[in-house]
Amino acid sequence: MQRLAIELHRTDCAASNTIVVCHSEPGAWYPPLFQTLPCPPSGYGEYLSVIGRTMFESDRVNPEHAKRCNRMDQVWVPTDFHVGTFVDSGVDPSKVVKVVQPIDVEFFDQAKYEPLDLGSFGNLVLGEEQKGLLGLEKKEFVFLSIFKWEYRKGWDVLLKAYLNEFSRIDGVSLYLLTNPYHTDRNFGNKIVEYVKASKIEEPNKGWPPIYVIDTHIAQVDLPRMYKAADAFVLPSRGEGWGRPLVEAMAMSLPVIATNWSGPTEYLTDENSYPLPVERMSEVLDGPFKGHLWAEPSVNKLRMLMRHVVSNPADGKAKGRQAREDMRHRFAPEIVAEIVADHLEHILEKIT
Repeated sequence: MQRLAIELHRTDCAASNTIVVCHSEPGAWYPPLFQTLPCPPSGYGEYLSVIGRTMFESDRVNPEHAKRCNRMDQVWVPTDFHVGTFVDSGVDPSKVVKVVQPIDVEFFDQAKYEPLDLGSFGNLVLGEEQKGLLGLEKKEFVFLSIFKWEYRKGWDVLLKAYLNEFSRIDGVSLYLLTNPYHTDRNFGNKIVEYVKASKIEEPNKGWPPIYVIDTHIAQVDLPRMYKAADAFVLPSRGEGWGRPLVEAMAMSLPVIATNWSGPTEYLTDENSYPLPVERMSEVLDGPFKGHLWAEPSVNKLRMLMRHVVSNPADGKAKGRQAREDMRHRFAPEIVAEIVADHLEHILEKIT
């Protein structure tokens, strides 16, 4: 593989000898449907091979995107879920190839880091701080979730489960690392307004605390953030891959995540807490209106969050298995070998 990389680096980039990989959603492929750099740069005819690298978060690919996929020589998708949805949407089965995504297991290694002081970054938006409530013997149990603030990510499902299951005396806290997605940054107000609109009743013992982190966390500090948590939770309605999930798993954290779409490639009962889907629902707006995605079960999420708090040894065991699975399936050198094998196979077919 190293020899192939060196050889490619030394080779003049003549179009007729070039394999082009377009890593984006199909609307960006030549000719692009919006203002962006076209890929492939000048159409499809002059290159040795043109590959599309893409994914989707819903149950299908729209007809225009399927047509664009069929212009490619191959379409690389990261999971078996996507192989099925792309083929079912009309993409030529002979073109669809699974190429998983890597996770840097050397960088995301909990043994190398001290935990980040989450309290110095998080803004308390609901409830009270746990300091002084737990006594000297008991440590606060920290749930962490990382996502863009959009409906697809299931933040409403998470809030509903967390606030209905726990109270102030349970010794838990929820930290949300989030950023805007076509919205403003006033996440505290959004959470309070959602709680009022949903008519979630405050427990007699008071709300469990929720903290929002909306400042930039440097990449170098991300492992320390995971290290500060006891569990990672993301009840998303659909994921292409779920990068924060595999980062958390590489950091040996127990993960609770919706058992649908991209994460089905790596979630198992042994390495995580797969969250059951209650039903499928229709995407109501945006470019993928009419597609379907998952509605994760709020009641099952409540049960799983309670379980991981009450059974920390079980959570740690799943976290250890998660790291092993990340190391053996998705380490960069393993995925690089997969990519190199596919490129060599393309060359063998052409030459």
